[in-house]
Amino acid sequence: MKAVVFHGPYEVSVDEVEKPRIEAPQDVLLRVTTTCICGSDLHMYEGRTAAESGLVFGHENLGIIEEVGEGVTSLKPGQRVVIPFNVACGFCRNCRAGKTAFCETVNPGFAGGAYGYVAMGPYPGGQAEYLRVPYADFNCVPLPPGEEHEADFALLADIFSTGYHATELAGVQPGETVAVFGAGPVGLMAAYSAMLKGAARVFVVDRVKSRLDLVEQMGATPIDYTVDDPIQQIKDALGDVGVDRGIDAVGYQATVPAGQEQPALVLNQLVETVRPTGSIGTVGLYVPTDPGAPDQDSAKGFLLFNIGRFFEKGLRMGTGQTDAKRYAHQLRDMIIAGKAKPSFVVSQELPLMSAPDAYARFDKREPGYSKVLLHPQQT
Repeated sequence: MKAVVFHGPYEVSVDEVEKPRIEAPQDVLLRVTTTCICGSDLHMYEGRTAAESGLVFGHENLGIIEEVGEGVTSLKPGQRVVIPFNVACGFCRNCRAGKTAFCETVNPGFAGGAYGYVAMGPYPGGQAEYLRVPYADFNCVPLPPGEEHEADFALLADIFSTGYHATELAGVQPGETVAVFGAGPVGLMAAYSAMLKGAARVFVVDRVKSRLDLVEQMGATPIDYTVDDPIQQIKDALGDVGVDRGIDAVGYQATVPAGQEQPALVLNQLVETVRPTGSIGTVGLYVPTDPGAPDQDSAKGFLLFNIGRFFEKGLRMGTGQTDAKRYAHQLRDMIIAGKAKPSFVVSQELPLMSAPDAYARFDKREPGYSKVLLHPQQT
């Protein structure tokens, strides 16, 4: 089959690779109809992780079940499903608690597994024509038949669930004020989720005009951090000491306006943006090793975080990968009911063969390439 294969920094291609097969009774084989390029894929694409050549990318996948293992009980061939990006067993201590991003079973020696991602287990990704899904009764989220809401449902695999998770980590409540740093797809979904929850006012910080335009269109307040200090812009707009809740949707490749990286920049900005006793949700990626880090400490995951101010203000922070399965069913039902339409962030829908060019354009933050969906069955 054809799949998007990583070969080294800034080098991916669509190659012929072995088609997956049923390996265990609990598996299903999925014919992928939609898969997404994620901002977190860019960390690997840019050589900022330990990802090795040969890795098939793709952790946001939707498709039709083609074959089921003999131990699968709730699914059947021909059924349409979306696959949360966490590979999870459903029965370990963390899965039973709903913490499916930290499954103790699927990736020995590590809490958590995922499709097509470095260090997340032996699971090839779904930027391909087919995908093997283990523990399928647990990991597949059933969808209505047909093609309706295809782009909306595809976002349940990661970014819509991750944006919603960010608001849960931050503790967003109706009537509160929220600052989201980062207007990529996850940041937009975090802002959108805060608005769905009834936030009174949502600020979104970025510097890419096309993204800030989308922020304004969705009814949030765009903050261009190249114009002036974003912290002061938000406080001036509120006439207050800060927002109730803050969300980091940037992670360790944060940059100052001049372009230099400061890995702890957004964390420290949020400490100053959030009012005393407020809280922060961090879904932007931070890694224990970074081959391209600007200094030796951050190369090992040690960042210069202002814990003094964090403690002084009595702030709280929630972090970690999203337990996507935890939210996928309820968000799916909101989409079906017409209460949510996250696909407003989708900027391109392309055949799989366009992936190398799409990666290059997305990495450059070109307008029109903020959220790219690939359709492996299209030519």
